[in-house]
Amino acid sequence: MADQTADEFKRQCIEKMGEQLGSQFSALWQEVAVLHLNWKEYVELFGTKPERVEILNRAAPMFFHMIQNEGWEACLLGLARLTDPPKSAGRENLTIQNLPTLIDDPQAKAKVKGLVDLALKSTEFCRDWQHRYIAHRDLSLALKEPTKELAEGNRAKANAALKAVADVLNAVQGHYMDAYTPFDFASRYHGAVSLLHLIHRGLKANEQREARILKGEHSEDDFDPDL
Repeated sequence: MADQTADEFKRQCIEKMGEQLGSQFSALWQEVAVLHLNWKEYVELFGTKPERVEILNRAAPMFFHMIQNEGWEACLLGLARLTDPPKSAGRENLTIQNLPTLIDDPQAKAKVKGLVDLALKSTEFCRDWQHRYIAHRDLSLALKEPTKELAEGNRAKANAALKAVADVLNAVQGHYMDAYTPFDFASRYHGAVSLLHLIHRGLKANEQREARILKGEHSEDDFDPDL
């Protein structure tokens, strides 16, 4: 999809897949791509090197703790939404579960249905978090009363769930467009790593600033503006 706009990609999908399947596939593709981008930023900050977490904790520990929690929950909610049932509360949903029903070729339909089933299995823990911790707060869990434990969730399980969802889309894209999307290789320009470098340089500059103030060698530029 290099150099294509979202509208251009949608038109291409409709041309290859038909109106219903092409429209839903292109919308799902956008959702999955953004989810992978956001997850990669999360992992760059909190799941790559202990030194990175140390930098964040030195800069603004409570703020980045909030960002860590929000990023984790956003990923699980995104995965849960993508694997929703076709209908809930009387409304139709955008979900990978719709895709097999829109495919005419029996062999392709069966392949995609099998991959959807695997994705549903991989995201079971996301739905438990969604229903009992994120979208709703289970009373017994909140009060730490005896109850079923929240499903185990970790980065490895999130990575597996993301791959399972991507596999569904790539099966459809491969059949109709003879193409494959490496969702996990996507990255943002001036993203999390750029932020880490800025924070690192800022921390070093602040240490030098504090040293100048202690020595009485400071200037007006060493004092914070009224932000």
